[in-house]
Amino acid sequence: GVVVGVVVGADALGMGNAFIANSWGASSGYWNPAGLLGVNKWLEVSFMHSEFFAGIAKYDQLSLAHAIDEKSALGFTAIRFGVDDIPNTTQLIDNNGVINYDNISSFSAGDYAFMGSYARKIGNAFSLGGTAKVIYRNVGDFARSWGFGLDAGMKYQIGKHWTAAAMLRDVTSTFNAWTFTLDEQASDVFLATGNSLPKNGLELTLPKLILGYGGNVPVGSAGFSIGGEIDFDITSDGRRNVLISASPFSIDPHAGMQIGFKKLIRVRAGISNIQRVTSLDNEQSINVQPSIGLGMALKGFHLDYAFTDIGDASVALYSHVVSIRLGLNKK
Repeated sequence: GVVVGVVVGADALGMGNAFIANSWGASSGYWNPAGLLGVNKWLEVSFMHSEFFAGIAKYDQLSLAHAIDEKSALGFTAIRFGVDDIPNTTQLIDNNGVINYDNISSFSAGDYAFMGSYARKIGNAFSLGGTAKVIYRNVGDFARSWGFGLDAGMKYQIGKHWTAAAMLRDVTSTFNAWTFTLDEQASDVFLATGNSLPKNGLELTLPKLILGYGGNVPVGSAGFSIGGEIDFDITSDGRRNVLISASPFSIDPHAGMQIGFKKLIRVRAGISNIQRVTSLDNEQSINVQPSIGLGMALKGFHLDYAFTDIGDASVALYSHVVSIRLGLNKK
């Protein structure tokens, strides 16, 4: 669904969405639940707000994470992606054929996701995590759907600085059951304008495997560090317009890097959405989507910024995205 397809966190966006190995905070419930074990506070909170198309569509995310002990952690994430105040013009023309603007009402269309996550450390280097998610989607009073899905993730620490990770989204496939509730007047408008009436149905999201490798290495004695990550998204729904396109599996690589100073400041850059593009002259080229970002941290407070195409699609404009993360200790 759209709501879980938009990326969480400006830190991840700045690194080209390559983040399943480097995610160690509250947003790990989305990226890789095994990363919740990186939370070292009693409670960690992260929040992100962004907008599409000059504020027409809005995206909000709130994540909470709690460290139970040194080997286990819990997380919760809530996401909304929606468009508000959409004009409903189905009753614009009354029964006498007269246009009456007073009959225009408004409605909202929104996608909601609620995720509960748990992570457990096994041994010194291996960690596992799982996420159960409930998805609710509605289009005013016309249609709504409920869905359920499961994600699973793992991390394996390699030495002090590197991590191998795997994330399986929609393990058993995610199902969304749609129900349409058009009244008689709305149905008449649909038919009169040449549209067929929608029918109740089932929307299916197939599993996707993400493999990643990343880390962070200190450089010199002045406090500088350099790190990065490369991820491979392996989809199972047939041929896609990605770098490695095949059927039934396609592979979409994306990567990012970051340079830090004493865990206070980090500068990020990444590439994603690598596609083969054919021009009008029938010439092929490779198109990439770059992104940049900046992160600042001070005493448990993290502020991250990214300049990127948050929708991960060329039809959307680049946006300024800001997210915050705050760690709290129990008094």
